[in-house]
Amino acid sequence: MTEAAPSPKAVRTLRQILLWPVYLLPLDEDAPVENHWEHLQKPSPGNPWREVDDEFGDPKEFQARHYNEFVTFLPPVQRFLYGQGLGRVVGRTYGESPITVMRRSDIARVRITLDPGSAPVVLEVAHVDLYFFFDIDVALLAFEVTASNLPFETAQEVLFRFGRAYPAYWEADGRGGHCPHLVEWLAADGSVLAASDYERKEKYLSFVAQHRAPAVAAHWEFLLSPMVLHHSDRQGPIRYRQLEYYRMPYMVFLAMEDANALTRPDLVRLAIGSAPGDPGELPYSDRYLQDFESRHCYDRYCDLNPGARYGTRFMTTGHTLIVLGEARDPFFNGAEGGVLSRFRHQHFLLFLIAHFQKASLRMFSDRLVGIVSRLDITDAVANRIFRRAIRLTLENFLRFEHRYWFHEISNHAQAKELFGMTRGQLELDALYGEVREELQDMGNFLEVEAMRRQNDTVVRLTVVTILGLVGTVTTGFLGMNLFALSEETSSWRIAAFMAVFVPTLVLTVMTVAKSKRLSEWLDALSDDTLSTGEKFRAFWRVWFPAKD
Repeated sequence: MTEAAPSPKAVRTLRQILLWPVYLLPLDEDAPVENHWEHLQKPSPGNPWREVDDEFGDPKEFQARHYNEFVTFLPPVQRFLYGQGLGRVVGRTYGESPITVMRRSDIARVRITLDPGSAPVVLEVAHVDLYFFFDIDVALLAFEVTASNLPFETAQEVLFRFGRAYPAYWEADGRGGHCPHLVEWLAADGSVLAASDYERKEKYLSFVAQHRAPAVAAHWEFLLSPMVLHHSDRQGPIRYRQLEYYRMPYMVFLAMEDANALTRPDLVRLAIGSAPGDPGELPYSDRYLQDFESRHCYDRYCDLNPGARYGTRFMTTGHTLIVLGEARDPFFNGAEGGVLSRFRHQHFLLFLIAHFQKASLRMFSDRLVGIVSRLDITDAVANRIFRRAIRLTLENFLRFEHRYWFHEISNHAQAKELFGMTRGQLELDALYGEVREELQDMGNFLEVEAMRRQNDTVVRLTVVTILGLVGTVTTGFLGMNLFALSEETSSWRIAAFMAVFVPTLVLTVMTVAKSKRLSEWLDALSDDTLSTGEKFRAFWRVWFPAKD
């Protein structure tokens, strides 16, 4: 009996990397720099995270793919990603790699039930990593899964539904909208570690009503533990808030039986991450998609002519990065030096950098909103806290600009152009300009406030100087001593000194206390348009101000 020929649209290898950025809440409001990862480095029964050893540290473990990855990037990016090889004991000073990667290995597989009663799809977990960055209160979860021999429609459905932090709505039967019916994290022995709860509508509704923030599905909450959601009642060493849309950004590697079997509507749905549909009908209008290929497709290595080797097609919307090729192409499936290797390393890093930049800018914007919301110009303490918070944020942003902000990461044509397309789709330059302008406004406000306080001080000192000038000139005229006390006893001279010092001190203090009103009187006194009576009334208001 002969086996049935495989479907031309069969997916021989599916590899997906989800990238979920979260905003880490300050551990200490007074600390200028916080190392959140240090709390996950402490072994404990409820902490599955362990720091990933640097593969660049041991020459015996350094492989050709590591070298290919390293030389892809420009020197500033190399220092950002890998450091300068000075050793961990040097610390995270400028020029050292500011990245710390934590990994958990307890989750071996993901079992996804797309619809009630349907056969589950099992994905193998390649790794679950958490990326921390020095001096930036952002962490990125990188969750890589893989599967083999899936129907194209099933693969599309998995890509469409998996990676949703919470449901956007609920279907009539109670299922979370666009979410899998059930997602389960499985251990190596097959036991269920955590399961999704998209169907718990009341949980999500009550959380938003109470906290004005969305809840996170139970399996994703478990994945980030012992970190806890900011508004959660649970206790944890690190609290986080969401920065991204409820659907996580992701990368996909697809090795097809025959990539040419995919229609243009299939490719459009794959690129934008939509649900499967009619392969002959576009999901949007022709006019809307007329520039789809020029905006979202990178075809430097792809030949779409019939009978030609397909090569590799890249598609990106910023939120997604799709790498498409054929399973029979050994270079495309090369795990050491081929496209698959680059997907997992070079392409992953450029996607990571772009989304890290976006998450950082959103974090700064969110932080500024929090700082301004606590400002009260009538409260001296609140003003002082506001000025300090703005100064720290300005300092933090300056380091972000010089350490993490790259317009180009590589001179390698593919990496350079893919990074440019990704950051262009994410509109990073516009977001950067907005945040920079907000910070400049804050800086200008601080400068204006400093000048105002300085001007007030100068006015007070001027008033004190003018009024003190009368006594100074009078007592010091020609060096004259009105009273010959040099011949008196010491006790008498001390008493005379105190008799002059105490009233002078009181007068000076009163002058400073009344300096604002005295300056108004001096202005009135110098105004030729005011009558003598009006000038006298101005002097009267110095001591007896009018009540509101």
